[in-house]
Amino acid sequence: MNDKYFRENEWWVSPYNFVPEVRNTYDLPKSVSIHDATLRDGEQTPGVVMSIAEKVAIAEKLDEIGVDRIEAGMPAVSEQDFQAIKEISKLGLKSKIYTFARAINADIDKALECGCHGVIIEVPIGYPKLKYQFKWTWEDVLRKSVPVINYAKSRGMHVVYFPYDTTRAREEDLSNVLTRIMQEAPPDSVGVVDTMGCILPEAMKFMVRMVKKLTNLPVEVHTHNDFGMAVATELAGVEAGAECVHSCANGLGERTGNAALEELIVALHVLYGYDTKYNLAKLPELGELVSRISRFPIAANKPILGDRNFTRESGIGVDLVVKEPLAMFGTHPSLTGRKGEVVLGKKSGKLSISYNLELMGITDADDEAVAEMLKRVKDKGIEKRGLLTPEEFREIVESVLPAKREVAKR
Repeated sequence: MNDKYFRENEWWVSPYNFVPEVRNTYDLPKSVSIHDATLRDGEQTPGVVMSIAEKVAIAEKLDEIGVDRIEAGMPAVSEQDFQAIKEISKLGLKSKIYTFARAINADIDKALECGCHGVIIEVPIGYPKLKYQFKWTWEDVLRKSVPVINYAKSRGMHVVYFPYDTTRAREEDLSNVLTRIMQEAPPDSVGVVDTMGCILPEAMKFMVRMVKKLTNLPVEVHTHNDFGMAVATELAGVEAGAECVHSCANGLGERTGNAALEELIVALHVLYGYDTKYNLAKLPELGELVSRISRFPIAANKPILGDRNFTRESGIGVDLVVKEPLAMFGTHPSLTGRKGEVVLGKKSGKLSISYNLELMGITDADDEAVAEMLKRVKDKGIEKRGLLTPEEFREIVESVLPAKREVAKR
């Protein structure tokens, strides 16, 4: 782990992230692993369906990035899901392959048949789920959980106990279940699951510490983005000692989506100082692949992956976008395989015009010509209420420079 807020040509973030008064409030684990659920939770995005070949392609790209664990799906959902998981397991990826399972032995058998390393065993624990959906008590949850955990463990699988809707559980229910689980069927780790995306970061810290105290096991955090805090809430879990964060590429997932893989990876690496092994430059490739397969476009201003993240329209400081990007951005565009871009529109300045002229190989335009071009660029930006295309700028340049050069000849 490093404590550098600045690294040449990579990032320059707030030094206050690393002052002792901040860092001493954390209980950061030595390392944090990424469990990516794009192929299961991501496909649960309404309207998203992935073929076997598409799931294999995404798994291979996740492996290229260096994701620790890939949740390849839930084999009980369909024969296609079952076959996709088997195909991914056969690839020999460095990433460990997991499946999602209900608390029934048949799902464990399917996971074993797929050749997976581990299994996420889901049971409800949120009180609204128990009261209205299942009509269960915590004793029912325990009774269904114990034999399946023990069965999976006896078959050599790594078991993540996943009491979902954890953040809406009654404290006594969660405490009773986990206490008894540790006595009768201890898993390898326990998930704190914010199924409805409704917990505050500080409350997540409280829950992670509570679960650690009850189980003395590694804790994993899985969040949704209903209040726009999925990534922040998982990082808060890390600050309280959670060793594994769950994610979906591009923030896919039900309703508002899950914690975005790319945002978690960059935050852990840059803002928290973890010396991660992840290939950040591959993140845009994964984003493009998942966007194409899911048919969910990436917002232009989406963190990490948005097309406009390293784009400058305003004329102030525009020359630094390429010359000194860290004066204008917290991370260097190249850190995540990107480039800085200067675009033209209503808010452009003379430096923006000069920069784009240089890209065209034009270096002899005088100040009067640049000023005229700027006026026309601004007028065009206002007229179309947007940015100019390269073709539109070229038309302006060609209409201004010949006129100026003709006057100079007289």
